[in-house]
Amino acid sequence: MEWVFDGGRPCLDLVNTLRDRYQAEGTELLTSPEALTEWLSLAGLIEGRVRATEEDLETAKWLREAVNRLVTTQPARQDVELVNKIVEEPLPHARLRLAGGELHKAARTPRNPVAAAFALIAIDVIELVTSPVDVRVCAAEDCGLRFADASPRRTRQWCSMSRCGNRAKARAHYARTRG
Repeated sequence: MEWVFDGGRPCLDLVNTLRDRYQAEGTELLTSPEALTEWLSLAGLIEGRVRATEEDLETAKWLREAVNRLVTTQPARQDVELVNKIVEEPLPHARLRLAGGELHKAARTPRNPVAAAFALIAIDVIELVTSPVDVRVCAAEDCGLRFADASPRRTRQWCSMSRCGNRAKARAHYARTRG
């Protein structure tokens, strides 16, 4: 399996690291700290020589499942508390610096870049669940990815038109023409 970033939001892309949720156990993509490091890097949440730990991997899975429940079911207090706890991690705050008469942006490096990445994901889910954007599950019967539907009529059906949408339309066309 390869990483997919079709959720439209970082928090949904994290949820989509457990594939095939329609099956009993699903397919876990966050299988090691190295896999988490790769995903965080490809998601643009960490850079350079940052490496995730086993503890980070467990936190990512807990956060992922809390996010999934927050966007697909009735919110539970423990999920809200977990998201709020993760948001409290220090983030690299941007600051303005005046040098030579010009304004420059300066940012502190967080003590724990992986925790800062999780905080960004937690902030993203807070923004998502308090917005008018709908979260949907891909209509393709063999997919199940979550995605943000911000389309004007809220009628988007597939996580990706280029993957699931095209396959569904091709199957429907084949069925009509074979009729």
